[in-house]
Amino acid sequence: MGDFYFNMKPKAIFNWSSGKDSALALYKTLQEGKFEVTSLLTSINKEFQRISMHGVHVSLLEKQAESLGFPLIKMELPKEPTMEEYREIMGKTMNEIKSQGVIHSIFGDIFLEDLRKYREDQLKTIGMEGVFPLWKIDTTNLIHEFLNLGFKTIVTCVNETYLDKSFAGRIIDKHFIKDLPENVDPCGENGEFHTFTFDGPIFKNPVQFEVGETVKKTYPKPKSDENDETGEYIFWFCDLISK
Repeated sequence: MGDFYFNMKPKAIFNWSSGKDSALALYKTLQEGKFEVTSLLTSINKEFQRISMHGVHVSLLEKQAESLGFPLIKMELPKEPTMEEYREIMGKTMNEIKSQGVIHSIFGDIFLEDLRKYREDQLKTIGMEGVFPLWKIDTTNLIHEFLNLGFKTIVTCVNETYLDKSFAGRIIDKHFIKDLPENVDPCGENGEFHTFTFDGPIFKNPVQFEVGETVKKTYPKPKSDENDETGEYIFWFCDLISK
């Protein structure tokens, strides 16, 4: 009986975005073997049934989770949630997860200090702890490690402030990395681009999809930015169609 309790790993939820950083962080978590990952948690735009910011349809997310072999928890958010609404929905979701004996929450964040502090502060209020497997690892090293491990990922969204439309829909490879402007992080950690990972060492089988059209979407900028005359952010989304 004593050996049984010693061998039990602490339970953890994995915050799954569907992209490359999540995939690599999950790979490292599974390799390290410290936690029992109980399920994947993904934020979904309730109206469009797509992953927040990445723009990937929930049908592909479900195929991804199935190939990875983990249950999926979809946290549905309004089209444009206020911070209060987000905190309320997130708090309810995380409390439900914690009630199942999960006290760790794993993220694929790399170097954004403010984001990490926000996550840790929110978790602390409900007695949970954040885990960051990729934290402070050089992003150039990370993207090359990702590719060398055999992961495959496609760019689903680009922020036009940093990249033009032609980058949307591209598979990330060494040519993609070379084509990135100097001011763009090779992992897109500043929000320059987002991805959908469809194959790799933790997948049972590749996720099948077809590349659809690339569409332009605009979002209002915060009013605090008085020097910006455009008043909006422009993003290009490459639609992926489940096969």
